[in-house]
Amino acid sequence: MNIGFRHHKVGRLEYLTIPAFENAGLVAHCFTTRLGGVSTGECETLNMGLYRNDIRENVMENYRIITKQVGIDYNGLVFSNQVHDDKIADVTDGDRGMQPFGEGIERGIDGLITDEPDVPLITFYADCVPLFFLDPVQKVIALVHSGWRGTVKQIGKKAIGKMINEYGCRAEDILTAIGPSIGKCHFEVDRPVAEAFYKAYGPCAKGFIEEKQNGKYHIDLWTANILQFKEIGIRERNITLAQECTCCNRHIYFSHRGNKGKTGSLAAIMMLKKVDG
Repeated sequence: MNIGFRHHKVGRLEYLTIPAFENAGLVAHCFTTRLGGVSTGECETLNMGLYRNDIRENVMENYRIITKQVGIDYNGLVFSNQVHDDKIADVTDGDRGMQPFGEGIERGIDGLITDEPDVPLITFYADCVPLFFLDPVQKVIALVHSGWRGTVKQIGKKAIGKMINEYGCRAEDILTAIGPSIGKCHFEVDRPVAEAFYKAYGPCAKGFIEEKQNGKYHIDLWTANILQFKEIGIRERNITLAQECTCCNRHIYFSHRGNKGKTGSLAAIMMLKKVDG
């Protein structure tokens, strides 16, 4: 397994990329931080979410800043519209720029997938787990928002299954990555949430759930997602883990828990490039 995303700093702007995805040379992509935008207040400064306590024009300018930096067409963005479920939408060139800015491809979509170039996919985060997928052989990409409910429903595994069953991918070819998100250190839950994981993962859940003396549980969402990947056939060498907790690093990332709900949104952005031949 590979540890660490690559941090890039350009003036005040800071964003992350995945080394294995960069090496493939097939995608423009990034995971944003909270640094380098124009938003103010609790959304300072690079807020990517329109449904936060922010000004629409500021969010649009933030998108102009980051898309220009990573080489993506600002006018062709395709947004998710997340509800912490497990639905994944197929996206095509016809979806580019067809939505009102930031409204989302349709309500209730927590994952986006495409095999068409120049279609930029965007999903949103403020502690939940960003999952990136790239098949460099079939040239298919997917982005998935996996909060605790999505992780219980194993949306990451379902995205890989969709790549295999509908796009002709092979599990052994798919590159995966888990972005900055809340770590086990800060993801404390009550018994009903822990029981949902025990039910979904069976005996394997003991490997990522720690019961505390106060009747609470700490859950490692990163390990839960890695288990899904391996179960469906992803090779360990094709997994990259950022290993950065958004709650621990609130100076870099927005964190719903860390900022008690008064926060902005981070974004995962990825687009297949047109490749000659």
